[in-house]
Amino acid sequence: MTTPLRIAVLSAWHVHAEEYGRAAIDHPETELVAVWDEDAERGQALAATLGVEATTDLDALLAREDLDGVTVTTATSDHVEVIAKSIAAGKHVFTEKLLAPTVEGCDELVEAARAADVRLTVSLPRLTHGYTLALRPILEAGTLGRLTYSRVRLAHNGSTADWLPARFYDADEALGGAFSDLGAHPVYLTQLILGDEVTEVHSTYTDQTGRGVEDNASVTVATPDGAIGVIETGFVTPASPFTIEVHGTEGSVLYGFEVDADGEAVLRLGTGEGWTRIDVPADDPLPFAQWADSIRAGATLEEYLERSRSLTALVVAANQDAQR
Repeated sequence: MTTPLRIAVLSAWHVHAEEYGRAAIDHPETELVAVWDEDAERGQALAATLGVEATTDLDALLAREDLDGVTVTTATSDHVEVIAKSIAAGKHVFTEKLLAPTVEGCDELVEAARAADVRLTVSLPRLTHGYTLALRPILEAGTLGRLTYSRVRLAHNGSTADWLPARFYDADEALGGAFSDLGAHPVYLTQLILGDEVTEVHSTYTDQTGRGVEDNASVTVATPDGAIGVIETGFVTPASPFTIEVHGTEGSVLYGFEVDADGEAVLRLGTGEGWTRIDVPADDPLPFAQWADSIRAGATLEEYLERSRSLTALVVAANQDAQR
């Protein structure tokens, strides 16, 4: 293990590739050394932006003894092959969601990482945000009573404003459209709220910009105890606030439906006695920073692996329902 940890970006396919590359540059314990991409032009463009070397030879890069870890931002369809190669080479892996196209693929990668004693982490950044940190103790304390309903919405205008790359609409490479990508965030937040087990999954997908995959999606789930969860996402909304609402037999939580004088989204807890504003703490370190720290500590970020598996299971179920 080098000091600082030496990291390479594997592929510029995903729009977050530069972000994770910059995270490696900015973190005091990591150093970015290279960008790999099978598409030489695409890889060279990102490498030039980040100020590191570019390569199209993945095997040679992974064989470097001075390379400690990789960030994986390939096409989602390539995750299993590229992550498995990286693990086999003894490299720690930080990857964009989804971890794999199937739950079985997730399990195989996690087991391979454990066997190789490498740290595997999936980027689920909204678990670190202050509103999530504030929501957790409310849920854990049972303040809302028996949960009956939740709704999480996250959308942007990537399709209507045409800033998403065309490859994001390749159903084979991206494993779908908006729900498999942006929708992942409201999925794992919904699972944090209601739990992982569902008895029903119903999907409504529409393609408003004619690109062949869903750019507007709503998925409804039901839990064994009768709660309903609504997960909304899309690439066709220019001014859609990120919102969370959770309702139970004893109270409700609303986030993002109003902003304060500083423009900050407000979190409110409602009970029979009225509504109270709940303080939102500062964010925890982002998953990349937690991953870098876990490498030094020799510890696995178990929650990220567990939630990435559940995330994949629900996305797969939603996509299958949409195809019926």
